[in-house]
Amino acid sequence: MTNSQTTKDALAQVASTYAESILHSIQQEYPNQMQHMTTGPDDRPTPREAHPAFYGCFDWHSSVEMHWVLIRLMRFVPDAFDTNKTMAALDAHLTPEALAQETAYLRSHPRFERPYGWGWALTFVHELTVWDDDHASRWLEASRPLADVITEGFLSWLPKATYPIRIGMHSNSAFGLARAVPWARHLASHGDSRLLNAITKAAIQWYGADRDYPAHYEPSGTDFLSPALTEVDLMSLVLEREEFFTWLDAFLPKLASGDPKSLFEPAFVSDASDGQLAHLHGLNLYRAFVWKHLSETLPADDIRRPHLEAGSDVHTKASMGAVTGSDYMVEHWLAAYAMLYLSGG
Repeated sequence: MTNSQTTKDALAQVASTYAESILHSIQQEYPNQMQHMTTGPDDRPTPREAHPAFYGCFDWHSSVEMHWVLIRLMRFVPDAFDTNKTMAALDAHLTPEALAQETAYLRSHPRFERPYGWGWALTFVHELTVWDDDHASRWLEASRPLADVITEGFLSWLPKATYPIRIGMHSNSAFGLARAVPWARHLASHGDSRLLNAITKAAIQWYGADRDYPAHYEPSGTDFLSPALTEVDLMSLVLEREEFFTWLDAFLPKLASGDPKSLFEPAFVSDASDGQLAHLHGLNLYRAFVWKHLSETLPADDIRRPHLEAGSDVHTKASMGAVTGSDYMVEHWLAAYAMLYLSGG
């Protein structure tokens, strides 16, 4: 993650527009695609009843990630938009009572939103740990039990997850783990390395021997993640620098010639009102984020960097304009991927 002046300038240009759109979405209860497993005829809660903090944005994970976007905007560029209005909305959502109910829900539904929503929830809580602000401290105190439940969920699940899921959608294993790494590092810095060790062990077990990834099969029709690049992102986080470079040379051996070309060509979104087809905007911004991050990770004279920088730029141009002013099927979530690109993971 970067907090440079360049990043702040870029965020300042979009902060007001993004915040206005997000504030509307996080308070919009319907339409809503709940992932609630009913246990009987009377177990039919409304979104707000089940999730008093994260009931908006069409689904739980989108609400969580959009709350994260607002918090990062307030942390990076508080003078660029109406933070008073944003604070009021977040204060209404992130109450101890609401977050206690969110925690209880995940405790009673232990597979809910695994691993995608889990990873975003830990991203959200971690953002609060690095923001020196009275509001953030209060929200963190209320959110910490939620993070604890998810942490224990990862620790229980990862040893049993024999194989990774490699698709370009929510159940992708690598993305959820990469989103959880900053929180895992935070825990490790305070003496608890269990989650970081579990993530590292799973990543190496699942992906450490991958070679010459067949990325020419990408994309699939409803991807918002690149299966290839989710691996790159995760392995860049868990391996030592030189180990990662060695792994990358074997995983995508032709990057120096701009191959596989499928990863450098933006996906075409034919209908942004179709929630599944609209995913491809997310794919474009996710690729832009990873190519940018990877370029910044490589040595300055690495011959792959021009290809990665060009790939990031062309994907950004393809979908950054869809973050706001498009269809709700795009607007309720895409700002999170724009934020990854603009400010880092």
